[in-house]
Amino acid sequence: MADAALSLIRNFCIIAHIDHGKSTLADRFLELTGTVNKEKMQDQVLDDMDLERERGITIKSHPVRMSYKAKDGVAYQFNLIDTPGHVDFSYEVSRSLAACEGAILVVDAAQGIEAQTLTNIYLALDNDLSIIAVMNKVDLPSARPDEIRKQVSELLGVDPDTILSCSAKTGAGVPELLERVITDVPPPKGVGADSLKALIFDSKFDSFRGAVAYVRVVDGMLNKGQSIRFFETGREYDVDEVGFFRMGRVPSKTLNAGEVGYVIANIKTVSDISIGDTITTRLNGAAEAIPGYKEVKPMVFSGIYPVDKADYEDLRSALEKLQLNDSSISYEPETSTALGFGFRAGFLGLLHMEIIQERLLREFNVNIITTVPNVEYEVHLKNGETLYIDSPAALPSAQETEHICEPISRVQLITPTDYVGTIMKLCDEKRGKLINMEYLETTRVCLNYHLPLAELIIDFFDRLKSCSKGYASMDYEFHGYERDDLIKLDILINGSPVDAFSTIIHKESSYSYGQMITAKLKDLIPRQQYEVAIQAAIGNKVIARTTVKAFRKDVTAKCYGGDITRKRKLLEKQKEGKKRMKQVGNVEIPQEAFLAVLSRE
Repeated sequence: MADAALSLIRNFCIIAHIDHGKSTLADRFLELTGTVNKEKMQDQVLDDMDLERERGITIKSHPVRMSYKAKDGVAYQFNLIDTPGHVDFSYEVSRSLAACEGAILVVDAAQGIEAQTLTNIYLALDNDLSIIAVMNKVDLPSARPDEIRKQVSELLGVDPDTILSCSAKTGAGVPELLERVITDVPPPKGVGADSLKALIFDSKFDSFRGAVAYVRVVDGMLNKGQSIRFFETGREYDVDEVGFFRMGRVPSKTLNAGEVGYVIANIKTVSDISIGDTITTRLNGAAEAIPGYKEVKPMVFSGIYPVDKADYEDLRSALEKLQLNDSSISYEPETSTALGFGFRAGFLGLLHMEIIQERLLREFNVNIITTVPNVEYEVHLKNGETLYIDSPAALPSAQETEHICEPISRVQLITPTDYVGTIMKLCDEKRGKLINMEYLETTRVCLNYHLPLAELIIDFFDRLKSCSKGYASMDYEFHGYERDDLIKLDILINGSPVDAFSTIIHKESSYSYGQMITAKLKDLIPRQQYEVAIQAAIGNKVIARTTVKAFRKDVTAKCYGGDITRKRKLLEKQKEGKKRMKQVGNVEIPQEAFLAVLSRE
C-alpha cells in the first residue's frame, strides 16, 4: 500500500469512566461522517446487545469504519473502536488499545476524573498511544469546565488550552474533535510489500459462517482466497471473505496494512482462534508473531450447572461460543453431588459473571444455577506443597493444611471529602488496610487500600455507592497473596453437606455468615412430611442451626370420639412412618435457594 494512502488512515478508540458519554460521542461521530442515515439513528447505535441497551453500558468493544472529509477537502479513513468503561471490562479496553495509534479520553465536565479514568489513561500510556483529552457534557447546569480542565491538564501534564470541550448530546464541539484526530493521532506504520502480519483483537461466532476474526493488519495485505496460518495453533485455512465494519460487515477484496476489518475462513472449531494471536500467510509467512496481549487472569470463580441435567452438552457448546466472543471467560468441567455435572468458570468480576448468566439464557436459551462466587486461594500443605484452589470442595482437610493465603487487591477509591468517614468505616468492616490518602483537590480525595478480594467481589461496590450517594468511584487490581485465619464453612441439610453452599471464609465472620445462610434457607426450602435440619458447620463443629418444621397431617381426623388408645395407636404409627421417611428422603433444594445465597445482604 502506498505511503500516501497509509497517511490517510487513523485508528483510534474512545476511553472513559462508565457513564461519561463514550457511546453518545460515538453516535455523533457516525452522524457527522454520514455512516448512519438519520432515519436509522438511535441512542447507543454501536451497542448491538439488548443487555447493553437495557443497562446503558457498553460490554463489548465495537469497531466501525467512517469516511471523514476534513476542512481542507481531504477524505480520511477513520477506524473507531468504542470501548467499555466498567472496571470488570478493562480487558476489552486493553485489547482495543493494542489495535490503535490514538485514544480520545472523555471526562465528564460535571463529575471530573474518576478511578477508571486514571486506569484507562495508564493503559493508553503503556501502549504509547497519542491521547486527545476532551470534556463532555459541558451543557449541563452542574458542569464545572474550568475546574475539570485544570484537573485533566495536571494529570496529563498538558496545556489546559489544548483540552477540548464538547457536548456529545447536542453535537457542539464534535467537528473540532474530529479535526484534532487528524492532527494528533499518527497514521499507522504499516508496510505493504512485506509478508502478512494481522493481529486478532476480537472475534465472534456466526452460526452460518463459523468463527469470525476481527483483525488489525499490521504489515502486508490480506486477500480473499489467500491461504493463512494462525501462529499459536498452527492451523491453516483458506480465506472465504475479508471486509471492514460499517454498521455491519461490508465485504471487500482486500485489507491493506494499517486497516481494521474481519476475516471469515470457514473456521468451525472455536478454539482455533485465540485473541492476541497473529495471522500470516501459509507460504513465506512472517517469522515471528506480533507481541500479543497479557493473558487475562480471572478474579471470581463460580460453578455453573444446567437446571435441567439434559442441557449439559448445550451449556458446553454455549460456553465455547461465548468464550470466542469474550476470551476473558475460562471454564473447566466439574461435578457436584448436589447439582450433578457442570463447569467451574472464571470471571473478571461480579458484573461480568451476571452478564454471562444473562447471555447464556438470552442467546443460547440455557437455564443455569450458579454456586457461591469464590476467589483463588493459595493453600500451603504440611508436606511443603503449595496448591491453588478456586472451589471450597477442592480444599484439603484441616489435618493436611498448614495455612491458607487469600488474594489481596489494591483498591483505588475517589470520593468527595464529605464521604471519607463512611467509606473508611466500610473498608475497615471489609478487613481493609489503608495505604495512603491524597487530596486531588480541596473537595476530592483518592484513597488507596489493600482489601481481600473475597470481601470485594460480593457487595462492596453496591455498598460503596450507597454510602457515598453514588459519588464515589473505584478501580481495583490484583496485588498478591497474604496469610490469614481462613476456614471452610459447610452447610448441611439433614446431616449431608451441600457442596454448592460451601465457602471459604474468615474465622471471625463465619458465625454471622452461618446464621444468615441457615435463616435464609429455612424460608426457601419447602416443608416435608418430616423435619429438615439446616446446619452451618466448621469441620465437625456445628455453629448455627435452623429447622424446617414438618407438615402436620391429622391422622386422627377419622376418629369421632371413641377410646383415646385408638388415637394414640394412629399417632404412633405416623411417627414410625416419618422416621422411616427421614432415613430415605431426599430434600429437593429449589433454584431460589442457590440464588439467595449469592446475594448476601
